[in-house]
Amino acid sequence: MNTQSPAHRAIEPGILYFGTPVVLISSENEDGTANLAPISSVFWLGWRAVLGISAKSHTTQNLLRTGEGVLNLPSDALAPAVDRLALTTGSDPVPPGKLRRGYFHVADKFGRAGLTPVPSETVTPPRVAECPVAMEVVVEAVHPIAEDDESQRGGIVAVEVRVQRVFVHEDVRLAGTEDHIDPDAWRPLIMSFQKFYGLGPQVHPSTLARIPEHLYRGPDIDRARTVPARNRDDGPSVQDAATSESDTSRSAARRQASGSPVGS
Repeated sequence: MNTQSPAHRAIEPGILYFGTPVVLISSENEDGTANLAPISSVFWLGWRAVLGISAKSHTTQNLLRTGEGVLNLPSDALAPAVDRLALTTGSDPVPPGKLRRGYFHVADKFGRAGLTPVPSETVTPPRVAECPVAMEVVVEAVHPIAEDDESQRGGIVAVEVRVQRVFVHEDVRLAGTEDHIDPDAWRPLIMSFQKFYGLGPQVHPSTLARIPEHLYRGPDIDRARTVPARNRDDGPSVQDAATSESDTSRSAARRQASGSPVGS
């Protein structure tokens, strides 16, 4: 034990953003246009992700209404583009809380950021061409946060999404493999206490890295393989029917979570 370690001190930071990847969520607006918004409260478990986000945000409303989106992961080189989206919102009028923080409405988020939309394979919102990683997702559940506190109730939600496709640039795929990311090549943009950072080189060998990745493979990967591409010209298949039934169940769950009556 190092007896010279500095002592802890109790503090009360206004935020607890100790460092997480930035995600650009693309979603579909009510008029059919694309919205693009950065978040940094996200984590993955298998082929599921949990997004921490304001319940009132335009992105959240889009996700709950359509049940789908794209999680685009920018590299640290895209920090200027991401920063151009700071203090912007797709909501018009701008919600009072965001207005107090200096937010303003922008309809064309892709144009504002200088990023390129490209068609997705299984969802309507586009992927971001410049992002080295893009994951097409569907909403599976919405979990309210801070329901125990009346002053915060209804303000924040954790949106659980399931990944249907993972697309990557070739330069971040591990050479000699089909399905592995090269962690030495992948440089995600990190948000830490409202500032942008990148990753440095590996600092220490990892014992967990000895476990082959395929041993973590979960059933959501096989499920994703059954999701058809939407740009096919042939008619609906049995897989399409099963997907449609699953979509109906998810829509009902989303309406319940958002407070809307099922069947409305």
